[in-house]
Parts: sequence; C-alpha cells; structure tokens
Amino acid sequence: MADRILVVEDEIVLREALVYNLTKQGYGVSVAADGHRAVELVRQEEPDLILLDIMLPGIDGFEVCRILRQDYNAPIIMLTARDDEVDKVVGLEVGADDYLTKPFSMRELLARVKAQLRRVRLLREEFADDEEEASDMRLEFEGLVLDLKRHEVFLHGEPLALKPKEYELLAYLAQHKGRVLSRDQLLEDVWGWEYTGGSRTVDVHVRWLREKIEDEPSDPVRIITVRGAGYRFEA
Repeated sequence: MADRILVVEDEIVLREALVYNLTKQGYGVSVAADGHRAVELVRQEEPDLILLDIMLPGIDGFEVCRILRQDYNAPIIMLTARDDEVDKVVGLEVGADDYLTKPFSMRELLARVKAQLRRVRLLREEFADDEEEASDMRLEFEGLVLDLKRHEVFLHGEPLALKPKEYELLAYLAQHKGRVLSRDQLLEDVWGWEYTGGSRTVDVHVRWLREKIEDEPSDPVRIITVRGAGYRFEA
C-alpha cells in the first residue's frame, strides 16, 4: 500500500507542483489550503507524512504542528519562505521533524520525504521486533505466566515469590514443556556440572514448586513425575 502524504500549502502553483511530483513517485496525496482543514484531514485520514507550510490562513503551521503533536506521531516537514533561524528552532520545538526553505528543488524535497518515511519504517520494524522478542520471552500456561526477561512468575495474576533455583528449575521445565527430563539432566543444566549434590535435590525443589504452582500439590497437573525417567512439564 502506497504511503499517504498530506500537502498543506495555500500557494496554488506550489501545491499543484508538489501534488504532481509526489503522485509521480507513487505516493497517495491529499491537500489542504489552510490550517483548520489540515487538522481535520489528519484526523480523518492519518497520513504517513505531512508537508506543512508555515504561512497559512486561519492558523499558522506552528500552531497546526503543535495541535497535531498532541496525538499524531508521523513525520512533519515544515516549509517556509523565510530563511530565519528562529523559525527553524520554533518549528523543531513544536514537533517538526525537518525543515525546508523556499525556494527548494523537488529533488531535495523528495529525498527528504523518502528519508523520513524510511526512518519511520525502520522504527516500526524495530518496534515489531521488540514486541516479538518480548512475546518470545513470555510463557503462559492457563493462569501460570513466566516473564523470562524480568525473571518474574505470576499465578492467576498474582506474583509468586520463588527462590532463585526454584525459578531456574521452573523456567527450564517450562521451556521444555512436554519433554521428559531426567534428574541428571536437570542437575547438569539447572545446577551446573560442578554441582556435587545428589538427585534428591531435584525432588525437593520439585516438591517446593508444586506447593506454589499446583492447586493440588499431591495430585499435580503441571509438573508430572514420569516414574523411572524424571519429570515432564505439562502446558
């Protein structure tokens, strides 16, 4: 789907030139000739980028930018006929992402538009990756939730206070749900190869865990004993 751009410009010749060149590049383009209409269109269409003239009838571009930044995060490139550093500073302070002084070349404007849209696209991809990573770091099993990133466990929405080895054992079992894990394997992977204690340590910690995560510790449904083999975590 093509990116949508809103052109806010009251000068007819420039507005038509912008629409022509942006459309030629494959963008979807909407137009507004004053500040009030610009705010209205942004709220209706939620464009991917705004080209915003400063000198507008009604409310100027600074005020339009200030209003939009209350609930709108897409890039705003401000356009002005005045090459004044104060205007640039004010524009950036009210939330503009970039600034072009008239007259400008269409090549430069298109390059700035492309750069801003690319930046937003990369940020969205990064955010999606973070969301996916956070999802991968969260295990949920019918009321039991393990947040592996924060090392937290919740049962029916309430936090569980687990000792460090209890947490490590539960996390290991949960990450290998459905697999039978021997006591020796659990000792090696949770306690470490240098641990000199016996397999009884595993049984004790399993019992402690069952008391905290099972509705009926004597009849467990999450951490199952597989006789002669070890333990299996059931989702």
